[in-house]
Amino acid sequence: MKIDRLIGILSVLLQEEKTTAPELAERFEVSRRTINRDIEDLCKAGIPIRTAQGTGGGISIIDGYRMDRTILTSKDMQMILAGLRSLDSVSGSSYYGQLMEKIQAGSSEFITGRDSILIDLSSWYRESLAPKIETIQDAIGDRYLIKFRYYAPSGESERTVEPYYLVFRWSSWYLWGWCLKRKDFRLFKLNRMDKVQKTEKIFECREVAMPDLSNEKIFPGGIKVKALFEPDQKWRLVEEFGPSCFTENDGRLLFTADYTDMDNLITWIMTFGDKAEVLEPIEAREKIALMVQRMTTIYKEDAAL
Repeated sequence: MKIDRLIGILSVLLQEEKTTAPELAERFEVSRRTINRDIEDLCKAGIPIRTAQGTGGGISIIDGYRMDRTILTSKDMQMILAGLRSLDSVSGSSYYGQLMEKIQAGSSEFITGRDSILIDLSSWYRESLAPKIETIQDAIGDRYLIKFRYYAPSGESERTVEPYYLVFRWSSWYLWGWCLKRKDFRLFKLNRMDKVQKTEKIFECREVAMPDLSNEKIFPGGIKVKALFEPDQKWRLVEEFGPSCFTENDGRLLFTADYTDMDNLITWIMTFGDKAEVLEPIEAREKIALMVQRMTTIYKEDAAL
């Protein structure tokens, strides 16, 4: 894209004393004529660029205009590259990789040291996430409706949505958009979306507020939980709720927290097997006891076969 190339050329000129049209043409894989037109466009945009012909000549920004390099420190550039690298981990194209090359090409002396932050946003689902993210990004940019099949605890449904934001939160990717079926803004989890397609229908962008992604808004609590855990499960409690979620209690860990959904609570507790005992709420305790009875029956029947 031309705007990306112009930004790349400006980055090179800000970081280097002088360059040449052939060097820029080779770096950005375009003709010298294209580079000359880009230089003219930068001049029209108010960037005071000087060109000199012959031996020792080249392209540079006039003295006195050069941006102070302390505006962006080496650490700043490392953070920018870390962010781009994290987006590249879920990208279905080479865009972010090319953008990193442009920045590094113009800042090779400015970026020092080894990478200290490595972020992979794709988790286990890169192959399925990347095409969804790319499709949704294109639809957001072009203002096209998207459609997909959505799998929710309440069942499956076909949705058509005005896409506005891609969100990475709680270790997962989400889409924030206006659902035509619900006539309201909704947060959709990408891993529950199937057959994501960009339609040919353009939508008129409505007033849209940033989604409130606070834990209090998404997970309002309401279910007071008390449970006892075996000491060897301390690492899981710390990982998922932090070290202040429990106290020592006669050799076991007394866990207290607020939960939003009873079914999710029971599912979570069951992942601990016999390493956990729910004390409150009584409803959860009774449902787990009934579930264990049913499981015992199933496995006894299997053993008899």
